[in-house]
Amino acid sequence: MKDITVKRQDFDRYLVPTYAPAPFIPVHGRGARLWDQDGRERVDFTSGIAVNVLGHGHPALLKALREQADHLWHVSNGFTNEPALRLAKRLVEATFAERVFFCNSGAEANEAALKLARRVASDRFGQQKYEIVAAGNSFHGRSLFTVNVGGQPKYAEGFGPNIEGIRHVPFDDITALRDAVSERTCAVMLEPVQGEGGVIPADADYLRAARELCDTHNALLIFDEVQTGVGRCGELYAYQHYGVTPDVMTSAKGLGGGFPIGAMLTLARFAAHLTPGTHGTTYGGNPLACAVAEAVLQQVDTPAMRSGVHERHTCFVESLDVLARRYGVFGSPRGLGLLLGCPLTERYAGQAKAICNIAADEGVMILQAGPGVLRFAPSLVIDASDIEKGLSRLERALTRFLGDRQ
Repeated sequence: MKDITVKRQDFDRYLVPTYAPAPFIPVHGRGARLWDQDGRERVDFTSGIAVNVLGHGHPALLKALREQADHLWHVSNGFTNEPALRLAKRLVEATFAERVFFCNSGAEANEAALKLARRVASDRFGQQKYEIVAAGNSFHGRSLFTVNVGGQPKYAEGFGPNIEGIRHVPFDDITALRDAVSERTCAVMLEPVQGEGGVIPADADYLRAARELCDTHNALLIFDEVQTGVGRCGELYAYQHYGVTPDVMTSAKGLGGGFPIGAMLTLARFAAHLTPGTHGTTYGGNPLACAVAEAVLQQVDTPAMRSGVHERHTCFVESLDVLARRYGVFGSPRGLGLLLGCPLTERYAGQAKAICNIAADEGVMILQAGPGVLRFAPSLVIDASDIEKGLSRLERALTRFLGDRQ
């Protein structure tokens, strides 16, 4: 095969402009560090947006992928396969769930959850029970259904009429939630921690109220754990931190540790409504993806990993608090585990992207959660030395950011 040299400019020439990628191209990763085409190294506090939970090039994941690649890459969904069965069994044993549906992304998992909720309600109570209640400023994916359920209208604008039967209420507002849920409600969909909406953890009483309302009105409680799951918040899934059990939960991002996979988890009595032919996906349950995801869970679902996440959380929070007081660019961090957000102070509101760009130039990659929040979602196994080095580079970036504005 002919070697083709590519540069960042080729993105603008050949790809649909749905993204505005950084001016450098990462080509190699190990642990919590990435190197670009020019050989420049950066500390990665993004994990591919909370995806690479074990960092880059983890040996257990490489081993699982190579071994499975030697056996079987793909079969149609007219067959099952051993990695999918092993992964489903592991997920069921580790969570509230009794059944698993595999797909390829968080959006697909959420689409399946929403379709399941409407199907269950229609079968049991009639077609009039189809309303979905979700939180304002939420994010559930980019399919037409999920952008409508997500509480950020900008993502649904320009794609035709909105899908009917979706109501949005302020996040963490129990009174508003009670006013919105009715006998027409088939599901309440919530993120235990709003990610794209600013890294805002729900109050436990709010999630308990959602559980009670769903029980009262025969609606399904759906937790979108695409970003909060697979150890990200300190427990395997965030619902375990809160002690509130959903009827349906979605997982993706960290589940494959960087290999594309998604999953919808639910109870057998609800899963029974998705009979053969009612839903599907060509690549769902792919042997390669499931083999890697099983290796991820083997590494993540341990007491040592949970303890390590809590230790790293403390380290990040204490250090970010120091930077917050020293520079006044952002406030104290909020979030759970290693999903943290620092809201920008009023003077620098809306400038998260500029700070992220300067930080990348100084050798540390961070995220934004909207224009007003800096988001940190590093590998769950990031070394203390990488945390220290990355935060030191962030401090340089803050100094430079302030200097550019004098």
